[in-house]
Amino acid sequence: MKEQTDNPIKAEKRRKLTELRKAGIDPFPHHYERNSTVQELRNKFGHLKATEHTSEPVIQIAGRVMTVRLMGKAAFFNLQDQSGTIQVYLKINELAPLDQKSFELLDLGDIVGVEGTMFGTKTGELTLSAKKFQMLCKTLEPLPDKHSGLADVEIKYRARYLDLITNPESRKVFETRSKVIREIRNFMDGRGFLEVETPILQPIYGGAAAHPFKTHHRTLDMPLYLRISPELYLKRLIVGGFEKVYDLNRNFRNEGIDRSHNPEFTMLEWYEAYTDYNYQMKQFEELIAHVANAVCGTTKVTYQGEQIDLTPPWRRLTMIDAVKEYAKFDPTNRDEAELFKKAKELGSDAKKAVSKGEMIAEIFELACEEHLIQPTFIIDHPQEISPLTKSHRKMKGLVERFEPFICKMEVGNAYTELNDPEEQRRRLEEQEKHRVIDDEAHPMDEDFLQAIDTGMPPTGGVGVGVERIVMILTDQPSIRDILLFPTMRPHK
Repeated sequence: MKEQTDNPIKAEKRRKLTELRKAGIDPFPHHYERNSTVQELRNKFGHLKATEHTSEPVIQIAGRVMTVRLMGKAAFFNLQDQSGTIQVYLKINELAPLDQKSFELLDLGDIVGVEGTMFGTKTGELTLSAKKFQMLCKTLEPLPDKHSGLADVEIKYRARYLDLITNPESRKVFETRSKVIREIRNFMDGRGFLEVETPILQPIYGGAAAHPFKTHHRTLDMPLYLRISPELYLKRLIVGGFEKVYDLNRNFRNEGIDRSHNPEFTMLEWYEAYTDYNYQMKQFEELIAHVANAVCGTTKVTYQGEQIDLTPPWRRLTMIDAVKEYAKFDPTNRDEAELFKKAKELGSDAKKAVSKGEMIAEIFELACEEHLIQPTFIIDHPQEISPLTKSHRKMKGLVERFEPFICKMEVGNAYTELNDPEEQRRRLEEQEKHRVIDDEAHPMDEDFLQAIDTGMPPTGGVGVGVERIVMILTDQPSIRDILLFPTMRPHK
C-alpha cells in the first residue's frame, strides 16, 4: 500500500510489528490482568519518600507510553492511563528474553503492561520499578510531537482521540461535561421528576422554530423527522397524568454551525404541572447554581476573562425594556414600518417588514444580546414568536415566557404553557398559514391538539441548552471544544 511505504515513521513501526511476530510475541493479546490505576497508586503510595521502596504488593498497571529515556541498560518511561501518568523504571537486562525484545521494539504511543513494586526516586518522584514488561498494542500511527501537540485545531476536532491522548486539559473538559450531566439528573431526580424518553424519529416535528432533518421509513412508506424538540411529547405525558417529567436528550436542527451552534446537541427539557414561568425561573437559576457548586465548587466562575456570578436571584428584564435600554429605542406603539426601519439600521438582513412581534425580537437580537453577560432572564415576549405559550395575564400582546442569557448566549427557553385547546388551535392555524413565508413555523399537529383537548393542567415548561452551560463552566470558547465529535465536513 502506498501510504505504508511512503511514510518512513510508519514503515519503521510496521517493521517492528513484523519483528515482534517473528519473535513469537503476540503484539495484540486478548487481555491483561491489571490490579491498579495510576491514580490508585498515587493515593496509596504518594507518601513514599526519596529512595524509599516497597516490596509488596506486586503492582500490575497498563497504559500508553508517552515518553522514554534510555540510560544504558536501564530506562525510564512515563505510562498514561485514564486517571493520570506515572513514571516506570526498568533494567532491560533483568527482563525475561521476550520482555526484553518487546521493550527493544517499543515506540512512543504503544500500549503496554508492566508489573513491579513502588519506590521513590532520589528526587522524590513516585515510580514503579518494573520486573515484567508486556506489549499490549503495537501502534502504527505516530503521536503528535509532545512539545507542539495538536497545533491544528481542525485536526483536534477531527481526530479527537489524538487530542485526548496528548492533552490532559481536553480530557478534563469532557470529564467535567459528564459531571454536569450527572448533577443535572441528581437535581431533577431529587425534586421528584421522572426521567422519560421521547421519540427521536417523529412523523410531525414541533416544539421549536427550526429546520428539521428529514428521512423516509421504507416499511411504513412515510416521511419522518429527527426530533428538534421533545416538547409536544412531554406535554402529552402531562395530559396523561405524569406531573413532573424531564428528558435529557439529543436534538437535531438542520441549521448553521458557529461557536454556539451544532446540528446535533444535548437538551434538557422538563414540564411541571400546576406551576408557571415565575416558579420555573426560580427553579432554573437554582438548577444552574447547584450544578456550578457541585462541579466547580462555587457559583462564581470565569468565562473568557469575564467574572460571572451565577448566584441566585438573577436579573429579570422584559424584552421591551431590554430594547429600550440597549437599543435606545421604545418599540411600543410603533407600526411595522418603523420597527423594520430600526432593524435595518441595526444591520438586519430582512427583506421586508413582518409582524410587530417578530421585528421587536429581531431588534432585541441585534442590539441587546451582546450586553447580556451576567445571568439575566429576558421575559414577556411578543405573542407572534411564541405559539405554544400562555398569554400574559397582565399585558396584552405578550406571553409568559423567559429566555435566560449568560455570557451573551441564550442558554434556555421556558413558558407558562398554553393549555386552552381553542386558543392553541387558533395559534397553530396561524403558524400553518405563516409557513408560506417562513418554513421554520410550527406545522399543524392534530394528534397533539387532541391531547390538549383531553385537558392539560396549568404547566410550566423549560428547555436548557446543556452544551452552552458546559461551555461556561469549563471556560471553553466554542461548542466544538465540549463536543467529543462535532459535526464537520468530510475530510478531503
